[in-house]
Amino acid sequence: MNPAATGDDAAAEPVHPVLPEPTVVPVLNVANVLTLSRLVLVPVFLLALFAGDGHDTTWRLIATGVFGIASITDHIDGKLARKLGLITDFGKIADPIADKALTGAALIGLSVLGDLPWWVTLVIAAREIGVTLLRFWVIRHGVIPASPGGKLKTLTQIFAITLFLLPLPAGWLPVAWTVMALAVALTVVTGVDYVVRAVRLRARGKRAIGQ
Repeated sequence: MNPAATGDDAAAEPVHPVLPEPTVVPVLNVANVLTLSRLVLVPVFLLALFAGDGHDTTWRLIATGVFGIASITDHIDGKLARKLGLITDFGKIADPIADKALTGAALIGLSVLGDLPWWVTLVIAAREIGVTLLRFWVIRHGVIPASPGGKLKTLTQIFAITLFLLPLPAGWLPVAWTVMALAVALTVVTGVDYVVRAVRLRARGKRAIGQ
């Protein structure tokens, strides 16, 4: 008999650490509800924007207020998702789509009213639609979160749109156009960056599954 196999040692068994079950984050959480509320506010914003003749001071202020509230939810939902551990794949996809719906509605509305040239709206819309399609193109390989440049782009777009929405004196127009020009530049640059990241992610995904 092997002495090492007697006594307590003989009864001892390998001890395996008990790992906690992975936490499942529900899709219906406060962060995602805020994201969805931003989508709900889009038609409310458009109704206010086009109320009257589209240039009524009171209604423009109301439209700007609705746009501002909807834009603030973008900051709040992201902050809550990170702080409370509520980050989901649904939120990663729905959040930028809600942003694009809000800014797209505002840009199209301003162009319809003649306050913003259509070429600005079309350049930004083409980038945003293209990025959304890219998200679905690579979704089986992963989700690309918003980059710091993308977040700066969104903030600059919101600021520029707000300046065009507000019934400001004509003297503010150069300021509004300067900010809008910066927003367009950031939109194009971050769009190119997203294409590069999407192509790389798809290539890595294909290599991982041996295609």
